[in-house]
Amino acid sequence: MLPPRIYPAAAGTGDLSGSHADREMDKRLVFTPVDDTGHHVRHLSIEEETTLSLEEETLDPQNWDEMRELAHRIVDDSIDHVRDVRQRPVWQPMPDQVKATFTKSLPDDPTPLGQIYETLAENMLPYPMGNIHPRFWMWYMGSSNFTGALGDFLAAVLGSNLGGGNHAAALIDDQVVNWCKEMMGFPQSASGTLVSGGSMANLIGVAVARNVMAGCDLREHGLQALDKPLRYYASDQMHGCHQLAVETLGLGNAALKRIPTAADLTLDLGALADAIRADREAGLNPACVIANAGTVNTGAIDDLEAIAAVCRREGLWFHVDGCIGALLAIAPGNKGRVAGIDKADSIALDPHKWLHAPFEVGCVLVRDAAKHLKTFTLTPEYLEQKERGVASGTWLHDYGLQTSRGFRALKVWMALQEHGATKFGRLIDQNIAQAQYLSEGIEENEALELAVPTNINIVCFRYNPGGLTTEQLTAINTEIMLRLQENGTAALSDTTVHGAHCLRVAINNHRTQRRDLDLLIEEVTGLGQILMIERSASQAG
Repeated sequence: MLPPRIYPAAAGTGDLSGSHADREMDKRLVFTPVDDTGHHVRHLSIEEETTLSLEEETLDPQNWDEMRELAHRIVDDSIDHVRDVRQRPVWQPMPDQVKATFTKSLPDDPTPLGQIYETLAENMLPYPMGNIHPRFWMWYMGSSNFTGALGDFLAAVLGSNLGGGNHAAALIDDQVVNWCKEMMGFPQSASGTLVSGGSMANLIGVAVARNVMAGCDLREHGLQALDKPLRYYASDQMHGCHQLAVETLGLGNAALKRIPTAADLTLDLGALADAIRADREAGLNPACVIANAGTVNTGAIDDLEAIAAVCRREGLWFHVDGCIGALLAIAPGNKGRVAGIDKADSIALDPHKWLHAPFEVGCVLVRDAAKHLKTFTLTPEYLEQKERGVASGTWLHDYGLQTSRGFRALKVWMALQEHGATKFGRLIDQNIAQAQYLSEGIEENEALELAVPTNINIVCFRYNPGGLTTEQLTAINTEIMLRLQENGTAALSDTTVHGAHCLRVAINNHRTQRRDLDLLIEEVTGLGQILMIERSASQAG
């Protein structure tokens, strides 16, 4: 191994500054402690000189000024992209030549970064999913914000691993989790962790429930140590991630009992009580109720206060899937809809939905930090905490499955600092008011009908001019949905409610305005009329 170099300004001062020319001139000098001055210098051997003459590589730019110029252009183009979003289609199909761009083989040789950006500007930016557009209402996604994008950029510049440690990014991560506790009414003694999204947040919550309710040391002995099989309970409107969670945890799909819902699609409390009682009588171990603070289909919110009371009475873990609606807790006009969420043992929520953080960032909170930590903590010899230095901070990975963790917190932290939680609460109220406005417009239109009364910000409806069979209604509404997407007007999805196919509009978008919803009604009705004319012409032909 070669000894370290000495630079001119370093002698006797410890200062490693110096010009590039200085460093080149002295690259043959090395530290060798020999006398009372602390060091003297010697010439390198021929072998050492040959090794140092070989140029070592880096991924840093060769020309920082050119990088600065290109970076400025990318930022300028990005600002224009968001500012002018209304002037573009919500979504558009990719031509074959665009798709072909992303099927090429692995590059062996370098390409100038400016050329790479040109490729992306031409083949990626015009073909987004579209969820930052004011008329994107598919599934359930936030619409991002530019400050959050800057946060992601700064996080990437730092390149920090948020597995833990003593550095500023870890403190910001902690602070965002603490803010989530405040928003949910959880005590500061609770724990939490930022994850990829709702699916992982729910997995962590139900994993803690499994280990706590097992009655044995599952980490040491595994599921074979269970005296009785565990049972989880959720409504038949739950998100599919819960089935994946119990399967992943080794409990199996059969461990998750689907509880019927009432007419308003909330969990039937009588059916829940009956199921718990029947399982106990059958020798099973009722462990956890998963309540919905907003279902993915319709936004239905289970009676959280009542479910909390059931869990206390029966000794069950109370988990709330709040990825759709937990953040109603900060909405001044609608926070009462999630009363009781603060009584949960664990909560999953998604800052990339109603906090509009750029994807991806979810969060799970656990009331009992010790139980959370006990489920996941592991400290191998290479991760022992120290009293000083980088390893003297908290190990954030002890609260989840990832040792390597991205700096997801910064984009949330910056946006909350810029706007304040109160404004985000108003935007939630705004989306709910917009959903009611759309629902009223649908009810006033003779060709449209609601599939179910609108609860929060999800509107389920269909075009129904009369005289069509169930299959024909499904076909015509599906075609309306696809044409709206393909002509770039709006992006909405479809689902099934009470056994009937319908269109679904999830207004989780801070850019949506009422004029967009007026346009939607106009376009759906117009496309429906065109399709009915095409159908008549086809039958006549």
